[in-house]
Amino acid sequence: MQDFIFYFGIGWEHIISWDALDHLLFIAALTAIYVLIDWKRVLILVTAFTIGHSLTLALSVLDIVRFPSEWVEFLIPCTIVITAISNLFQKKFTPKAIRVNYFLALFFGLIHGMGFANTIRFMLADDQSIAMGLFGFNVGLEAGQIVVVIIILLIAMIFMNFFKVSRREWVLFLSAGVFGLSLKMALERLPFQ
Repeated sequence: MQDFIFYFGIGWEHIISWDALDHLLFIAALTAIYVLIDWKRVLILVTAFTIGHSLTLALSVLDIVRFPSEWVEFLIPCTIVITAISNLFQKKFTPKAIRVNYFLALFFGLIHGMGFANTIRFMLADDQSIAMGLFGFNVGLEAGQIVVVIIILLIAMIFMNFFKVSRREWVLFLSAGVFGLSLKMALERLPFQ
């Protein structure tokens, strides 16, 4: 149980930290097109990201898959840029129109999972259970993401209900901000500089 709590804390910190700005921006980009009433869809979205993240994290920790870290660190903000651009072209917010975000979350979660693999690989001691470490980390990651999503949805509600910002304007505002920050991050991480 102590291993679970330890790795839960690492997963939580992996999201709830300014050092995790790329993950926070990705969550903001994914959830920008949703409102509070969509909380069930957003929960599925966050879980899709965690599944993708968990899969490549496990494959990387088990040394089945490895990618050069400089490319992974570059690709992570690229996934955020693509997600933000996708939001900018959303005109209708019907379940069918925003279903693309589930695929983005799952697929891009695969890339994000590789970003933390080296760190957690070194943290897992030889005598520790990899399964319990990964499980604790992923539960912490999921819990942190849910908290971030709730905060974003509440801020969206405040803007839309109290400041009378339209849903489209909110999506444009948040997605453009995320786009700008993540593009800067991607350019700073170009692997062939």
